[in-house]
Amino acid sequence: MNVTTRAKITGWGHYLPEKIVTNFDLEKMMNTTNEWIVQRSGIEQRHYAADNETPSDMALHASHKAMAMAGITADEIDIIIFATLSPEYYFPGSGVLLQDKLGISPRAAIDIRNQCSGFLYGLDAADAYIRSQKYKAALLIGGEVHSRFIDYSDEGRHVAVLFGDAAAAMVIQASDEPGIMDTVLYSQGEHAHELMLESPGSASNPGFDPSMFEEKKCYPQMNGKFVFKNAIKRLAQVTHDICEKCGTSIDDIDLFLYHQANLRINQMVARELKIPPEKCFNNIQNVGNTSAASVPLAFSQAAEQNLIQPGSKILMASFGSGFTWGAGIVKI
Repeated sequence: MNVTTRAKITGWGHYLPEKIVTNFDLEKMMNTTNEWIVQRSGIEQRHYAADNETPSDMALHASHKAMAMAGITADEIDIIIFATLSPEYYFPGSGVLLQDKLGISPRAAIDIRNQCSGFLYGLDAADAYIRSQKYKAALLIGGEVHSRFIDYSDEGRHVAVLFGDAAAAMVIQASDEPGIMDTVLYSQGEHAHELMLESPGSASNPGFDPSMFEEKKCYPQMNGKFVFKNAIKRLAQVTHDICEKCGTSIDDIDLFLYHQANLRINQMVARELKIPPEKCFNNIQNVGNTSAASVPLAFSQAAEQNLIQPGSKILMASFGSGFTWGAGIVKI
């Protein structure tokens, strides 16, 4: 009798840089206040990478924790999937750099550039690779260093206060037990310009020019109200979609892990879906928006607080630049 191969999360871990930057610290850098930031985002502090820390450096720490929990070595990893919007270099990607730092022989390594939805896109890819039996073990990472791409002037304050640095990792392995139940993914490129970092890029000619700094095209730009409205709509929609696809109900989910972009967004989604507050884990207050690292970081911290137990059914969902959004349900 053939046993269907499933993909199961067997280990996880995260890394937060030592440097903590509070809202009061930002008050000294730009015209903002702790009250303004908390009221609009829920964020009280965030972590910034040290001068010598990169996404793959932070991912290395998180990966070691995830592999130790899974009980495997780096040599047993078949593919590295690295979700990030802030790689060390324009090219190559962070995945190959992590492969080198793990000290393992050559193997597959890919980067996923779906911004805040990157981890969900990576989860979908890992699930597909393992279910197809192409690979037996995947190392999935979300890692970001935002603090070096932020406009700390008064003009950029509405975006600068939101972001933090972090990395989180999961080991996903072939199993005959239920694990990743399913995922759903979407994109809507017509709204790309509502949340983007325009330059440098090949859409510009030349691709790099000093004027990009003068015009501040090299910093993130966001239509906050438009993004806020769409995030609520899409996160609520994708929650219904993944539950329907998995043949489960919202009431059957033990814990909801929504992308940590804005506490008010998550609270409004939970209110619309009638999700009890105790079933929604939020850590944005202490870490800010860590983009691709956001969902796995929340997962790892929720597990530390014993909110995730064997048998738990977890719904994870993200929304971000692109626009892209997606969700997945996993059994632990």
